[in-house]
Amino acid sequence: MLRSTRTSAAATGRRGSVVPASALVGAALLLAAGCGGLTSQGRNAEGVRLFQQARYHEALREFQEATYANKDDPDAYYNLARTFHRLGAVENNPSHFDQAEQFYHMCLDRDEGHVDCYRALAVLLAERGRMEDAFRLLEGWASRQPNSPDARIELARLSAEYGDRVAAKEHLLAALGIDPYHDRANKALGKIREDLGDYSQALANYERSLEQNQFQPDLAARVATLRSSLRTSADATGDATRLVDRPAETLR
Repeated sequence: MLRSTRTSAAATGRRGSVVPASALVGAALLLAAGCGGLTSQGRNAEGVRLFQQARYHEALREFQEATYANKDDPDAYYNLARTFHRLGAVENNPSHFDQAEQFYHMCLDRDEGHVDCYRALAVLLAERGRMEDAFRLLEGWASRQPNSPDARIELARLSAEYGDRVAAKEHLLAALGIDPYHDRANKALGKIREDLGDYSQALANYERSLEQNQFQPDLAARVATLRSSLRTSADATGDATRLVDRPAETLR
C-alpha cells in the first residue's frame, strides 16, 4: 500500500479506530513546515493516483518531487521504493530492485518504526532469495523496538511463508503478549489455529480481531461459517450422546 498521508500513534483513538494525522495537525504543518510539508503531501497524493493507474514513471517523478519538497518525509521514500519495486517486476529489471532496496532503507532512516516499509523490504529480500537478510531485518526491528507487536507480526508472516508455522505461532503469541487486542495478530493467529484444526480457539481469535476492527468483511464471513460449523458439530455430538443414554428397548 502506498502512503499519501501519515498516521501517528498520537492520532489513534480507541483500538481499531484511526484518525488521519493530517486532520489533527494540519495547522501545525502550516506553521512548522511552511509550504514544504503541504507540497510533499500533494506530490505524494498525486503520485499515488498515478501509481494506481499503472503510470509508474510519472508516479516516480511526483514522489521524487515530494522528497525535494521535504527531504525528511519517510512516506515519499517509501513510495519511491514501492514504485521501483513494482517496476522491477513489470519490466524485469534487476536495477529497479536495487533502487527499491535503497529507498526502503532511506525511509527507515527517517522512521525506524515504519511498518509498511519493513514489510515491503522483507518481501523484496525474500523475493530475491535473501531469506536470511529478510529475517535479520525483522529480528533487528524487534530487538530495537521490544514493545512493538508489529515487528513480531511481520516475523510471523515471514515464518509462515517460509513454512514454519510453529515459529509463526510463537511470534504471534509474543505480539499478543504486548497487545492482546491487536487485530492483525489475532487474525493471523486465528488462521494458524484454524489450519491446525483448533477451530474453537481460531474463532475466539477471529472474534477478538473483529471487535477491534469491524471493517473486515472476509473475516466476518469466516466467523459466521465457523460458528455454524461448530454449532452443527456440537449438536451432532449431543444427539449421539442422547441416543446412547436412551433405554435399549426404545432403539429401532
